[in-house]
Amino acid sequence: MENDCYWGIDLGGTKVEGAILERVFPLKVLSRLRVPTGKEQGYDHIIGQIIRVVDLLKEESGKAPERIGIGTPGTLDPITGLMKNSNTTALLDRPLKGDLETALGIPVEIANDANCFAIAETQLGVVAREMEEASVVFGSIMGTGVGGGIVVEGKVLNGRQGIAGEWGHNFLDASGGPCYCGQIGCVETVISGPALERHYEHLSGNRMTMKQIVASIDEDDAAQATLDRLISFFGKGMAQVINILDPDAVVLGGGLGNIPQLYTKGREAVRANVFNNRLDTRFLSPELGDSAGVFGAALLVAE
Repeated sequence: MENDCYWGIDLGGTKVEGAILERVFPLKVLSRLRVPTGKEQGYDHIIGQIIRVVDLLKEESGKAPERIGIGTPGTLDPITGLMKNSNTTALLDRPLKGDLETALGIPVEIANDANCFAIAETQLGVVAREMEEASVVFGSIMGTGVGGGIVVEGKVLNGRQGIAGEWGHNFLDASGGPCYCGQIGCVETVISGPALERHYEHLSGNRMTMKQIVASIDEDDAAQATLDRLISFFGKGMAQVINILDPDAVVLGGGLGNIPQLYTKGREAVRANVFNNRLDTRFLSPELGDSAGVFGAALLVAE
């Protein structure tokens, strides 16, 4: 066995990506590759694709892992050992960690994709570059859905039920309507990309992507109103997170994290709602792109 590397797997809806990072600073990628997930072929096929990636990494690197970190859609329930809250439905209610440990013959650490994003940006990305010290970091993902991950003293915080950081399913406003989780007015129903696009369509009668909506605010009143909705409710929703965690930094990932107004007007909206007379929290734009998932997975097994 080789103990000089971190091994990570990013299990996505369309691809399974693996990487080996050399255990020196700054971390260097020794090997990286991907195969299709093939989720429509079911759970056993997904397991097989993960094993295939590990075998390909072994072949390419000439090394073998002692442990592997895996980032997943959804969460491993720490009580039952079964997967939950996954949009890759083949994983639901399956003992993914146990089955992989049996198949691979080594320990496996699992965290959801938002936690992997948060740890990667904290240890290797924008937080590491921009801040000398950050004890608590909140990694927010705002895109098709809304999720988050928490890093405390360099370690992912999973929580008793495996749901730490899931701010997307806090109540925000009833105007968001029903959520797939069974509640009404979740953050995700108000300020996710699809929710905002539906709001714009309701106002204008037209369909546009959020990127197009933001680009049209100067000449389109409905686009400006949609952006205003995002800014206002982002301020209210994120202030709840900050009131509880009081993080040193918030990293805004996902497609909506590219909207520049979140870092100016959005931050001011948070300041207006937070339980303090000022806002010292840093709001940072992520740097690692699609590498965050697999790098964060590898860091799950970092000592």
